[in-house]
Amino acid sequence: MTIANLPAIRACRPAWNKGGVVGQKRPLMPKHVWAIRVRLEIAKSHRDLALFNLAIDSKLRGCDLVKLKVADIYASGQVKERASIVQSKTQRPVRFEITEGTRKSILRWMEEPLMVGSEYLWPGRFHERLHISTRQYARLVREWVKSIGLDPTSFGTHSMRRTKVAHIYRKTGNLRAVQLLLGHTKMDSTVRYLGVELEDALAISEAVEI
Repeated sequence: MTIANLPAIRACRPAWNKGGVVGQKRPLMPKHVWAIRVRLEIAKSHRDLALFNLAIDSKLRGCDLVKLKVADIYASGQVKERASIVQSKTQRPVRFEITEGTRKSILRWMEEPLMVGSEYLWPGRFHERLHISTRQYARLVREWVKSIGLDPTSFGTHSMRRTKVAHIYRKTGNLRAVQLLLGHTKMDSTVRYLGVELEDALAISEAVEI
């Protein structure tokens, strides 16, 4: 009697994202941004405040943000008002502004002993690590949002990248400007990234009279 080759029965493993919020991470609201800034200022967390502010201003992916070098944003004894880097993912340059408040927080961070002679803007605390890792950055983001009572599963490092451009889009409806700021090569990518849905399109259409 021939015995059919039956597939092996394996125990079901729980999904990696079971119980988590799947999908795009939400951008922060202006009140959230200011609440986090105030908490970091009170705690005198100079590095975290500078990192948080620059994450919002630069709109960079976490992999590019953690690898920023001092020379990328600092020259002639002052923090640049605008900077440019080549993105790791696309190998295309992207420019970003550095607002006055962010420049002040960066200058304060650069006075710290850990920054003496450092090539990287966010140096690692171990000799074998030149800069903080993306995983460490993600942990910091979770701590920031938890500190003001937000659900950390709804926010992540992409929340930092999306925050400013989401508000720019809400105020102006200018997708091309957002595309340039994010360094996207295709408008479709920007539309998906912002989560522009039919309701947004209808709202824009209703505001235009012919």
